Formats: sequence, C-alpha cells, structure tokens
Amino acid sequence: MTQSTQNPNRLINEKSPYLLQHAYNPVDWYPWGDEAFEKAKKEDKPIFLSIGYSTCYWCHVMEREVFENEQLADLMNKNLVNIKVDREERPDVDRIYMKALQAMSGHGGWPMSVFLTHDLKPFYAATYIPPTPKHGIPGFGDVVRAINNVWKNEREKITQTSRQIYDHLSKSVSPVLPQQNLDENILDNGFAQIKDAFDPENGGFGDAPKFPTPVMFNFLLPYHIRTGERQALEMPLFTLKKTAHGGIYDHIGGGFHRYATDAKWRVPHFEKMLYDQAQLITSYIEAYQITGDEFYANTAKDVLEYVNRVMTAPQGGFYSAEDAESAVDPDNPSEKEEGAFYVWSYEEIDSVLTADEMAVAEKYYDIRKDGNVDADPHGVFTGKNIFSIVTSKEETARELGKEPGDITELQSSIRRKLFEAREKRTKPHLDDKILVSWNGLMISACARAFQVFGKDEYLHMANNAARFILNTLYDGDSRKMLRRYRDGEARIEAHLEDYAFLIRSLIDLYEASFEIDLLDTALRLSKDMIELFYDEENGGFFDTSGKDPSVILRSKEWHDSAEPSGNSIAIENLLRLSYMFGRDNYREKAMKSLSYFSEIMNKAPQATAQFLAVLDLALSKPKQIIIAGDVYEPATQTLLREVQSRFIPGKVLLLADGSNGQEYLSSKVEFIGTVKKIDEKPTAYVCENFTCELPVNEVDKLRNLLK
Repeated sequence: MTQSTQNPNRLINEKSPYLLQHAYNPVDWYPWGDEAFEKAKKEDKPIFLSIGYSTCYWCHVMEREVFENEQLADLMNKNLVNIKVDREERPDVDRIYMKALQAMSGHGGWPMSVFLTHDLKPFYAATYIPPTPKHGIPGFGDVVRAINNVWKNEREKITQTSRQIYDHLSKSVSPVLPQQNLDENILDNGFAQIKDAFDPENGGFGDAPKFPTPVMFNFLLPYHIRTGERQALEMPLFTLKKTAHGGIYDHIGGGFHRYATDAKWRVPHFEKMLYDQAQLITSYIEAYQITGDEFYANTAKDVLEYVNRVMTAPQGGFYSAEDAESAVDPDNPSEKEEGAFYVWSYEEIDSVLTADEMAVAEKYYDIRKDGNVDADPHGVFTGKNIFSIVTSKEETARELGKEPGDITELQSSIRRKLFEAREKRTKPHLDDKILVSWNGLMISACARAFQVFGKDEYLHMANNAARFILNTLYDGDSRKMLRRYRDGEARIEAHLEDYAFLIRSLIDLYEASFEIDLLDTALRLSKDMIELFYDEENGGFFDTSGKDPSVILRSKEWHDSAEPSGNSIAIENLLRLSYMFGRDNYREKAMKSLSYFSEIMNKAPQATAQFLAVLDLALSKPKQIIIAGDVYEPATQTLLREVQSRFIPGKVLLLADGSNGQEYLSSKVEFIGTVKKIDEKPTAYVCENFTCELPVNEVDKLRNLLK
C-alpha cells in the first residue's frame, strides 16, 4: 500500500525503521503498550502480535501478501487488536514469545505471528502465514476466522491452552538446574561434540543453511592455545578462509552477509548485520595474531572499511543492518528482489571490464555466461552470478599465462570498476537505529583492530561510538541506560546484553587507549548490572530488570548463537575485572553463575560455545601485564605492541603511567602503586595473581616471558 492512497496508522509516530515500514498498511497497527492492551480488554478481542525486524526478507513478503491486502486487513481490524514489535528494539518481548513458538511448533523464526489473551499469554503461534493455504499451511484469513470462532464460542479452551503454555514457559526461561563440577571435562566434551559437527570439506558446522559462528571460534582458539589441540586451530582457520572466499562475503563492497543457503557458502541470504561484522572482525584478527597470515588481517581490514563507509553514523555509533532486497528498477521502488543489489548478469560485468579483467573474473571468481548459481532451488538467481573466489591467484596466473602480481592488479581494478557500477543501483534499505548491545560488539572489534594494526582510524571509530553511547544513552547521575537511539530519540530500558556488551567494549577500549575513565565507567556499569539483573539466590543474570509488567516472565538466556548471550559476556566481564582489580566478590559471582549453567554447557556445548570460552578463562591463570611508562613514549609503544600483537587468551593489560591513571589503579590494587620504570626506561611486569616475574624493559626479554 503506497503512502499516497492510505492514511497512516499509529506506527507513524514510532522511530523504529521496522514499525515505520508498516505505518501505511491498512491494518490498524498499535505499538506494544497499554493503549493496545486496554483496547483488547474493552472490545473483548484477542491480540495479534507480529514480531520482525526491518531487514527481514520474509517479514517483507508477509507484509506485501497479508498486511497490505485490504480484505485481510479489514478482517484483522474487525476481529483482533493488532500489535507490531521490532525484535531488535524489544528482545525481551521477542524472547518470551519465541520460546512459546518453539514450544508449540518445534521451530522458530521471523516474522513471528502470535495470538495472545488479554493477560498477554500466548495461545497460538506461527511464523510466516500465507494469504491463502499453501504447502499445508492454512491461509491467514482462515486462521483469523478460526481463532475468532473459538474466542467467541469456546473461550475456556483458549484460557486452558494459554495457561498450560505459560506454565511451561515459566519453568523453562529460568529453570532450577542440576550442576556439574566446573572442570576441564566440560571443555573436552564440548570440543569433542563441536569437532563431530565440523564440515571438513567446506568448513563450518552442520549442514545448510550455514551461519558464521564466531562464538565457536571464541572457544576453539583459546582451547588450542591451552591444550595444543591442533584441530581446535585448524577448524576456525579453514572455516574463516572458506567463508571469506565464498559468496557469503561481499567481494565487491566488503562485509559478510547473514548466512549461506548452501553448504559451500556460495549463495547467501543477502542481509548484512552489524553483529556479524563485529564478531567476524575479531575472529579474523585473532586468526592473524596466531598465524601471521596477512589474508586474515586483510579480511578484517576490508570489513572495517565497509563498516566505516556504510554502517557508521556521522555523530558516532554504528547502524544496525542492511536489507537483503532492493529495487531492480529505480523507477519502480516498490518492486523489490532479494540480492538485486549484489547479483550480476554476465553481460553487465562484461560491459564494465576489459578483456583481461573479464578473463580473470571468469577464472578467479567463476563468472559464467549462463550464471554460476548452481544451488538455487527456488530459481531466484537463475542466469545470475554471485562473486566467490574459487581458485588461487597463482593458479589463475598459470592458466592465463600471467604473473600473480598481474592478477592482483587486475583483481583490484575489477573490484573498483564493479563497485562504481554497483553504486549506481538502488541500494538496500539501511536500518539506521543505534543499539547499545551491537555497538558494544563493534566498539570491541575496532579497539582490537587498533591494538593489532595500530591504525588510528580504528581507535577513532571505537572512541566516537563509545562516547556517543555514554553521552546519549547513559545517565551516570541517575544510573539509567537506554537501549536504542534513532532520529534524535533515545528510548527503551536497556537489558542485560546492553550492559554486558558495553562493559566488555569499555574494557577492550581501555586496553587500546588507556583512558582511565573507561575502566571507571566499566566498574560503575558492572555495579548497576549486578543490582539490576544478578540472581543472588541461584547465580546467573536475568535478561531484564523485571520493572516492565508487560514482559510476563524474566528469562535467563543461555543460548550463544548469532550473538553471544548476555549471560556469558556478563560472566566474562566479572572475571576480567576480578583479574584487573583483585575483586574476589566478582569472581565468586562469576563462578556461581558458571555453576548454574554447567549442566547446559555439558549437554549442549554447540549452543553454549561462549560459555565454554568463559569457563576456559575461569580455569586458566590469565597473565596480568602491567606496562610502566608514558603511553605516548615510543619505547612504551614498543612494549605495548609486543603484547598486543600476540593472541593471549584472557590477558589483562594495564598501564602504570605515573600519573592519574596509575593513581586510580593503585586505589583499587595497592600493588600497582609500586610499579615503576627501571633505569628510567618503560618497563613491563608480567604477573599471575599480581605475583610477577622480574620486570623487563627489553622487547626480546618481554617476548620470552609472553611465550
């Protein structure tokens, strides 16, 4: 429905890009809130809750087929109170009803379609519902009519069903769990199960569709360092190369797509999410630290360039996502296709490139006249090409009778020319809301990139985003943090993941810039996080504060999937801060929380990979590395670079600068006040539990201590 023929509904007053996409539907949409809840009670209608996000392909499909259909909209308006929720704004609401959907149907996904009673309890749930019956799925109109009939004539059935589902959810969202011994057996069991799921031919874990799995690498790489287990290194390295070569990577503009629809990573689902970019940047940096292979460094830098160009707000902060679909014809923007911005016909490529460049494109990227998309069951990309690297530059050079350096130059010109041509196309929708949690992930990635590569631009990206979040979404006086910023508005109470990811990013950023206020803020936020979310009785953290009565249950999320869970990162933060400041109470809370989740870690290691990484940290003896010196002094920088160039899982890096920073640190840990230069030279202290080796101020000696 176009804006010119339809008056807007209540969503027009919202800031969420997803809600605004539905503001001109003929459906009488309400945002989540009391106005809708009261209307449902007053008119005695069930609630239809539709949850999605602005770059969700099937959400767009359901909007076009159902919510823009005048007849279906009329049916909805007469029989239901209709509520739209952006899952990225309200993961607390999404999480509860996703668990209900999974309990009722055995699967989940978006768009999520849930029918609720007046007390917000679910009684029927599905994902995408077609307008008419299709592939065994009832049509949307039939569903609404059936629910309306039962609501009016057999209400007790709905009441009973909703009560049963609620009782099931209340036991599952924060259960009382048996506990395992916290030992290396849990880690070894996790490694064995993850190894069994590995695809040795294509990389990745499991079958198609295949998702990037940075949380797996977060466990495997430290596990390799501690145990020497070679496969724990080879699996991430192989997967990172395969994904960077595959079509899941945007070889023209940089950045990773959400997932691959096939086992070989060739055909992606084309949306790009900030959290994928952030976590994968970190994975490629760590692979580079371990191997010294420039391939991993160059991939990380390329993703950072994409994020800086497309996903960085002028005022600081990072945008959330780019859509999978866009208009093929700029004169007809409402007709969109998935991948339209990214896929190419042979003729389009040939019209832009020279003969030499075209020859390289055919060999190196597998560009074909009839298209290169073999695994396309729905025929969406028939006759089209998706860029993937299918051979080496050396092999391409041999086949074309050229030198590898020639191929590098031609590949660069191919990319430049096709990028310029592609920029003339209609770009995908950009979801420009700024979320604290996802910004925390990207701030960490930029801070890590600066530590390893030393490029000031990466530090500026991290600093600008962190300062924007702290200035715009956090009030230190009232100790209140909000979750989302968009179009001048900061809104929505922050959740556990916002606190956890931001705290981690401030610690990472301190270890890049050594600005002491970052650590002070991390400590203050940690105090708030514990007060708001920590379960003193059982351990672990609730996802929400419990202050919002419309969130009917307080859950404890444990699933590390596309993003790490708020719990695993919150526990990691407590451990890191305990190692920095000797805070035994933080370590006690961390260990109690790990004990709470120990049974889940043991039974479902693939779903708790970040927890396994944190348990590894808890069972290890991380190095505390203190550098005495002025951060701007070249000799200090030399020592810092030696530390930061290495992959040292769980390391703590502090700067004793002889000034305010050291004074602050010594007020927390008395020992740091005694750390000083030796012979007037910047000096490194390498310690465990603040028991240190002899201080050194020569790089070679520091290198030996770090091995």
